[in-house]
Amino acid sequence: MLQGLQLHPLDSDAMVAGNLDLGVIFLAQTGIGIFGNSFLLCFYSFCLLTGYKLRHTDLILNQLVLANSLVLLSKGISQTIVAFGWKYFLDSVGCKLVFYFHRVGTGVSFSTVCLLNGFQAIKLNPSICRWMELKIRSLRFIGFCCFLCWIQNLSINSSIVIVVNGPLSCKNITVRASCGHCSWTMIERYSSLYAFLYFSLDFISVGFMIWASGSMVLALHRHRQRVQHIHSHSLSSRPSHEARATRTILILVSSFVTFYSVYIILTIWSTLVSNRGQWTVNSSVLVASCFPAFSPFVLIISDSRISQFFITCRRGQLVLPK
Repeated sequence: MLQGLQLHPLDSDAMVAGNLDLGVIFLAQTGIGIFGNSFLLCFYSFCLLTGYKLRHTDLILNQLVLANSLVLLSKGISQTIVAFGWKYFLDSVGCKLVFYFHRVGTGVSFSTVCLLNGFQAIKLNPSICRWMELKIRSLRFIGFCCFLCWIQNLSINSSIVIVVNGPLSCKNITVRASCGHCSWTMIERYSSLYAFLYFSLDFISVGFMIWASGSMVLALHRHRQRVQHIHSHSLSSRPSHEARATRTILILVSSFVTFYSVYIILTIWSTLVSNRGQWTVNSSVLVASCFPAFSPFVLIISDSRISQFFITCRRGQLVLPK
């Protein structure tokens, strides 16, 4: 939520060394994440523009890596600079933009994982929503859903522009942050209500993802039971494309829910507790960046088209659909 980019005064060599180590961690995490997301963004864009072995989920995955890149470019880079000791490089406008784009990127990533999870659940079990089963095969409909994800998060998070302030805005007790860097204004008696309203949509989305994941697991289990007597042991032990895709989505969903749950707990703690430590801020930013940084490598490993693409390019046999 609204935390991070806060730095208490450095008054010892040990604090400098600690922040240097933290800066290296943030730098490595951000650099690795940007590299992986940039690669996937280029690959999915290539597939969408040329039609190379195009899948219906490519547009959703392209939006996911774009949102992850926005998270890393906003909070990851700025927090790395802060960890290296440069405290006042952002003014009030810079703080507002960093927090706004970080929250929009996180929200779009959240919505995209929900979208991907729901589409795969409907694809495996069309009885959930039969009219949607035909819609999800249309790139135009998928593009419309992706557009709604951006519009929703751009509008919902507009309040951040009002709440977040620069490093010189710590004037009274209503400011719920240290005066070291970016701060935000929060009236004491409304802080709990604000935190609840801010995360209510996220809690609903987590519940939806858990339901959709359970539906996918149940559908795959029933399908395997139906075809078990048809296929031989060697064939049945080889996972189908749908099973591999579902397994990848379940890995993404479980990792996202885990990291984001820890992030929410740390964020609510830093919002409600006045005497919180800097470790809470650093930990929340580090946890919030874990999914955007490492999820692209899950997609790279699980997508067989990527290795096939490099093999065909090296052989000079790449054939694009007309």
